[in-house]
Amino acid sequence: MKKNLVGALALTAVAALALGACSGGGREGASSGASTDTAASGSAPASTTGFPADSTVGVALPWLGTQNWKEAETMFNEQLTAAGFKPLVQSADQKVPQQQQQIEAMIEQGAKVIVVGPIDGTQLGSVLDKAKEAGVAVIGYDRLIENTASVDAVVQFGSVRTGELQGQSLLDGLKAKKGNGPYNIELFGGGPADPNAPNFFKGAMSVLKPKIDDGTLKVVSAQMDFTQAATPDWDNAKAQSRMDSLLSGFYADKKIDGVLSPNDGIARAILTSAEQAGQELPVVTGLDAENESVVSIWQGKQYSTVAKPTQDLVVKTVELIQALQKGEALPEPTERANNGKVDVAVYALDPIVVTKDNVKDVFKDDKARLELLK
Repeated sequence: MKKNLVGALALTAVAALALGACSGGGREGASSGASTDTAASGSAPASTTGFPADSTVGVALPWLGTQNWKEAETMFNEQLTAAGFKPLVQSADQKVPQQQQQIEAMIEQGAKVIVVGPIDGTQLGSVLDKAKEAGVAVIGYDRLIENTASVDAVVQFGSVRTGELQGQSLLDGLKAKKGNGPYNIELFGGGPADPNAPNFFKGAMSVLKPKIDDGTLKVVSAQMDFTQAATPDWDNAKAQSRMDSLLSGFYADKKIDGVLSPNDGIARAILTSAEQAGQELPVVTGLDAENESVVSIWQGKQYSTVAKPTQDLVVKTVELIQALQKGEALPEPTERANNGKVDVAVYALDPIVVTKDNVKDVFKDDKARLELLK
């Protein structure tokens, strides 16, 4: 994978201007307030004067508790170094004050660009204002940064689209694995502080709600709001505890057919809970294509995941950084999303559903993951 990444970056550097914005089919990516009104963008463009090619670039990650964030740490260090920059990559262990302090330190150490994967997208306005005052460009990574004009762009996979794919894969899995309906299901959401999480849920419910309304799906617990389904801090243990409670409280004399899971760690927690309760394994969705879940899918346990290749996000982010370094305008974004203050330029990539049927094809160029399927 690492060799592929270096090659991908080299191609990206040569074609930065020609590529322009990523194609995302015009789907809403980062916020329910996405807008295509480019004139409405209150996000001030980064300086077009450029900066030295060996400048420091800060990367503020929320934590390293899941495979995708660990990959991001490694890939940013490798790709920024290969591009000639000095990477300063830090993670904040899901602690907002720590992330604020890390960003302040990056400003003080002369970073020309700071890439931010926010823990809480609403809590960084003050420190990012300091970055803007210092002439530092800010790029949101994987998540929208909210309620501030001090953000130049966001690179992420379309979050509503991701939810739509999760919802549809749950329906597909139920039909394939559980025969004809109606089906008993439960709904799980991600961490409330993550601006992507409500959009994942929104996208999924746009697919599932019509089937709930016509009786094909029955949410036995009746917990159908995001606030009821959310998993604080994306914590797998909290998800398993909630699943334990749902099964003991509502499924003592019923079988559960499917569960909407917002990511792979929570999916595995749900499956563990179902196994321990003596339930036949339900159809469970996921996100991030973590190695353990890729194996689980291959073994027929977890039904699906949604792949959001970290390498694609990192390569696109480095492409934007290179344009800023050269003093070039950023390419036209895929879309714009209102963050509560301004319409932010969003470079939205398209995710893909992974099931046992297509897993080898999806990862045909990923030797490490193919090795997991032997």
